[in-house]
Amino acid sequence: MKVVVTGANGLIGSRLCALLDKQGHAVIGLSRGPSRIAQPYVSVDLTDAGAVKRAFEELEPEAVINPASMTDVDGCERDPAGAFAANCSSVATLALETKRLGAHLVHVSTDYVFDGETGGYSETDRPNPRGVYPITKHMGEQAVRALAGSWAIARVSVVYGWPQAARSNFGAWLVGALGAAQPVKLFTDQYVSPTLALNAAEMIAELAERGLTGLWHTAGATTVNRLEFAHALCSRFGFRSDTIIPSLLADLELATARPKNSGLNVAKAMAELNAKPMALEDALDRFHDEWTSAL
Repeated sequence: MKVVVTGANGLIGSRLCALLDKQGHAVIGLSRGPSRIAQPYVSVDLTDAGAVKRAFEELEPEAVINPASMTDVDGCERDPAGAFAANCSSVATLALETKRLGAHLVHVSTDYVFDGETGGYSETDRPNPRGVYPITKHMGEQAVRALAGSWAIARVSVVYGWPQAARSNFGAWLVGALGAAQPVKLFTDQYVSPTLALNAAEMIAELAERGLTGLWHTAGATTVNRLEFAHALCSRFGFRSDTIIPSLLADLELATARPKNSGLNVAKAMAELNAKPMALEDALDRFHDEWTSAL
């Protein structure tokens, strides 16, 4: 199968390219700037609808996976037009192009489409996004539903992995800081479902390979607060934990509010996918393996 992966230089995208290539698919990565992957690559600005259409006319993919996104929450608040272009209008272009080609689209979204009031969100729960990043990501989901032919939406949460890819991530940042015994302030009142990038890639690749449709929560199987995640990481990596400073969301006076409990219910993926959402302990084992193999 010929698969185009957007955001190919990113954390999930790079792993998808390597995984699908290993599985024997013809993979082409799309992203901006120079390639950071070993697979064939085309530099395309996804916000340029004409450039996307020309690339797709040439590549003629059977499936398209779209992890590309503007994920800087505060940056989206400062640049709502840029967030809309990256998280919504570019997704609409991909949806229209995949429908035109008869290709299956797997779009990667986020737990932040929920308001975080209750947690444990399943695919049947109604989103209630708050802030520019969550709203534009939800709009991207709606563009997929309205404009694509065959589609799936895969939601993830606090994706981490090593190496860091184009930019750092929460887990990699913690490894760097805690490995150097630096003090870190971590929230006790924000609960998430941390997602190992490789595990997310495995589940998302399966959605593309099997042509599965609809909404899927492809996050980690364990919901924890940020402080609990750091302590679990210290335990697995052998780092000191006495530099971890408990804090509250309100303490940092963030420019943009974060959902307090956006934990995702992954029962559907656990029951129906061959690649299962990983429990935190198992995911940290694999994260540790990634880290040690890169030393």
